[in-house]
Amino acid sequence: MLPNIPEKLKNLADKADFPLYVVGGAVRDALAGLPASEDLDICAPVSAEKFSSLSAACGLEVNGVYKNTGTVNLRDKDLKIEFTSFRSDTYRRGEHTPSAIKFTGDIETDAKRRDFKCNAIYYDIKAEQIVDPLGGTKDVAAREISTTRDADEVFSEDGLRLMRLARQAAQLGFTPTLECIFGAKFNAARIGSITAERIFAELLLILHADKKYGRKYAHYEGLKLLDGTDVLFYILPELAAGKGLAQRSDFHAHDVLEHSLRTCKYADDSIRLAALLHDVGKPAAFEQTGKFHGHDLLGEEIARAILVRLKAPKKTCEQVCRLIRLHMYDLDGKARESKIRTFLVRNADVYAPLLLLKQADFSGCKDVLTPCPTIEKWEIIRKKMVEEGVPFSLKELAVRGDMLRGTVPVPRTGEILNDLLLFCSQDGRRNSKEILLKEAARLAQGDNHG
Repeated sequence: MLPNIPEKLKNLADKADFPLYVVGGAVRDALAGLPASEDLDICAPVSAEKFSSLSAACGLEVNGVYKNTGTVNLRDKDLKIEFTSFRSDTYRRGEHTPSAIKFTGDIETDAKRRDFKCNAIYYDIKAEQIVDPLGGTKDVAAREISTTRDADEVFSEDGLRLMRLARQAAQLGFTPTLECIFGAKFNAARIGSITAERIFAELLLILHADKKYGRKYAHYEGLKLLDGTDVLFYILPELAAGKGLAQRSDFHAHDVLEHSLRTCKYADDSIRLAALLHDVGKPAAFEQTGKFHGHDLLGEEIARAILVRLKAPKKTCEQVCRLIRLHMYDLDGKARESKIRTFLVRNADVYAPLLLLKQADFSGCKDVLTPCPTIEKWEIIRKKMVEEGVPFSLKELAVRGDMLRGTVPVPRTGEILNDLLLFCSQDGRRNSKEILLKEAARLAQGDNHG
């Protein structure tokens, strides 16, 4: 199978007095029989200025020309196309951005600047043929990943390649060669030269690696490769500290780190970051007390520090930390119904993701995919609450703040509305204007209710 080429690009290649190639993921995926790539990377032994002029003449939208890197950003309707002149790159101390660029007319030189051979296969658009300077087609056929040059050299240049290895191996289902793995392991510390934003973005791609080509548990494979190459130790040392830390065998079949990875393995894609970090407090708790008690609260603190360090969005940080704080509640299933009712109303806004996390945590203990008993218990109670008409948010409450004027001091309005919501959690019949106004008056007088 060959990559799909838009007509305008074919027209450009026909008019050009130089060969124009598609390179990278689009060629690799086509040869591997995978779905067509959303974007196209193209290249040629020609300057960015000359290429951009020809592109515009052929009806392609030119969105940016970068002479120093030989890059041109193009668009053809919804298709993004990035052109790069043939070049070689020089890096400094593992930083992702090249410190020096030298343009060339030699395709093999251009191929060797890339990371993996499977990404260094070219398709000549005009000639309609594959050009394979480094033997990347053999890697695709063998479903393996090897580096374009000595692995130590490739990974020492650009630290981001360490995470790209884990991501692409997971997404594609390709196996890195031993040389590739050892080269990554030897240079694992180079990830320290990469910005936090790039590390976090790549981590998210690994956590959702199964979505790229529909490979079940691909994200788990990616995380295992991060661990196997020691990169995990450098990006998430607090998590990696759980490696070899044993847990009670009656509850767990794995150590703390492996349990975390397996919880992520079985987690819905919407809560995988929380699943990965849910027990991040265990190593610290064990170091302090010799037990895991309190690891949920300690884990919330540690996870917040991690996510701030990785410059994760604030909304993501808040939800992940909250789920970590709550994930141990009613673990033994002994909490009374009255307590659970209060808990469900207090945390109604994160109830759905919390159930997903508890199920993944349960499955990650001994690889059991049956329903989590705690969830079954909660769902029975919640169904009763819904049938009773229990309000789960202030919007569902039978009174509003303005109805409490004259009864409740204005500064206490929000506090008392929340108390009324919890008051209703025990019996949905309490959610009536008359009952709630009476209860609000009692609360305003400073009385306590049961």
